[in-house]
Amino acid sequence: MVIKVEVFSTNSCPHCPAAIDAAQKAKSKLGDAIDVESVKIDESPENRQRAIDYQIMAVPTIVIDGEIAFIGAPAETELIEKLESML
Repeated sequence: MVIKVEVFSTNSCPHCPAAIDAAQKAKSKLGDAIDVESVKIDESPENRQRAIDYQIMAVPTIVIDGEIAFIGAPAETELIEKLESML
């Protein structure tokens, strides 16, 4: 089963690029075991609604398989360890 990783961010957030980068590096290491999606909540009403549905109050927020896993940008190693524990 593929683990779904959603990174919720905004274009104006100074910490969001680090969260997106950590997720992309996790994808590079874990390959097809994870599916990474960057969700910019300020780019569409649909993305904003997804953030509301998860009750996200701050960005960056990383959702793994439908559950909020990190609020703020995790260290790359922290994210990878969390994902590897789920495989």
